[in-house]
Amino acid sequence: MSWEKDINELRKREKLAEKMGGKEKLKRQKDNNRLNVRERINLLLDKNSFHEFGKISGKAEYDENGELINFTPSNFVMGKGKIDGKDVVIGGDDFTVRGGAADASIAQKQIMAEQFANEYRLPLIRLIEGTGGGGSVKSLDMDSRTYIPGNPGWDWVVKNLSTIPVIALALGPVAGLGAARAVTSHFSIMVEKVSQMFVAGPPVVKRVGEDLSKEELGGSDIHSKNGAIDIVVKSEEEAIEKAKSILSYLPSSVFELPPRHKSEDDPNRKDEWLISAIPNDRRKVYKSRKIIETIFDKSSFLEFGKNSGQSVVAGLARLDGWPVGVLASDPYFYGGGWTANASNKVTRFVDIAETFHLPVVHLVDNPGFVIGLEAEKQGTIRHGARALTAVYQATVPWCSVILRKVFGVAGAAHMNASRVHYRFAWPSGDWGSLPMEGGIEAAFKSDLEKSDNPEKLLKEIEERMEMVRSPFRTAESFLAEEIIDPRDTRRLLCDFANLAAPLRTPGKTSFGLRP
Repeated sequence: MSWEKDINELRKREKLAEKMGGKEKLKRQKDNNRLNVRERINLLLDKNSFHEFGKISGKAEYDENGELINFTPSNFVMGKGKIDGKDVVIGGDDFTVRGGAADASIAQKQIMAEQFANEYRLPLIRLIEGTGGGGSVKSLDMDSRTYIPGNPGWDWVVKNLSTIPVIALALGPVAGLGAARAVTSHFSIMVEKVSQMFVAGPPVVKRVGEDLSKEELGGSDIHSKNGAIDIVVKSEEEAIEKAKSILSYLPSSVFELPPRHKSEDDPNRKDEWLISAIPNDRRKVYKSRKIIETIFDKSSFLEFGKNSGQSVVAGLARLDGWPVGVLASDPYFYGGGWTANASNKVTRFVDIAETFHLPVVHLVDNPGFVIGLEAEKQGTIRHGARALTAVYQATVPWCSVILRKVFGVAGAAHMNASRVHYRFAWPSGDWGSLPMEGGIEAAFKSDLEKSDNPEKLLKEIEERMEMVRSPFRTAESFLAEEIIDPRDTRRLLCDFANLAAPLRTPGKTSFGLRP
């Protein structure tokens, strides 16, 4: 007695599943400059490492003799594989089968991907295209009934934010539940001019009076600026490489610690140009990313959210091989001041660092919250207070380097003041409750009005105040713990990273990412 006949039947069904939506649909996918889901998985995973679950699930048709005559596979492909030898779970939408809509899928497959990743503490990568789990109007005609939406398995989606790294790649038009799955992740990636994301697509939106193309409605330019998407790339191949790179900074789950990578970059390396990186003229700007690239391990900085909240720079990097979170200011936008969007970016950054036990290095140049009518309309203080709260809730090791300005409530958010002040300041440091520029005339208005030579008096006051604002005066009272030579910054930060490493504690934090 042998089961060979049944094994042959199994292999036949597996081959049918590999045909996906058929030659015509696969050609259309290629003509639209998009890979199919199986090509994406092969690019993402180590060679021959993919173990697929539920490959032969789908919709089958049989003749009167019970013989299989037609088979449409589920439009969700999922399983386990390896990336650089590291186990991961992957789940991808097959757009060639009913555009990824749920009525062509089996809901349990998507739920299992989320649940399996959670229970086995493995990173999860979502390859999203189409509605990514949402249904279609056609299903109403097929089922002859409607249903009350419930988002099955969403509890696992939420749990995963506090448990495992989740990376979502939007690789085509993504709508509805697919869009929700894309943003309910730790890192989301879109492909420029190829991916679009919306609550509802152009045909539906047209019914409310807006006739827009997919790109006009939900292109990457829109979502990278509003903060919904973290990273925009030029191609699917780049998106896949970016996902791999992100994983290299993170643990497999919160129950592990971020792994150290071998570094060939000397922790004692000094770069002479840092001594003049900050202009003496406080009105002049500088390129903070150049400072980041210099201080941290070479080529290790991975930025996210570049086009949103642009006065804040956020990302991952390494110091002497140790992964860390990097927060910095960009004086090219609002002088580094925090907008509502920038504040939200800070909150998201802190949540990621806290969730995955990443020590934080904060390069500070913050004149405070952005002011004015538009700032008030955006509720800047509400979003800013939320960011400040996130900083104070964080328990990971934290080191701040004050490059220039620290003013007001937003400036005070450069670290939790109640914790040990692991903090350095460059000689360019400039701080206080309010910037002196523009405030001197108001503060000494009465004296200036009484003076016979107000211009001379104003100049004398400015010179006196300039001496007062010297960072050395602050250091004299130990209100600035240490003024350092900028060229020593890398050495000191590498020392911080090595001190912080044994302090990192695996396990769940009191809260996970707030999407």
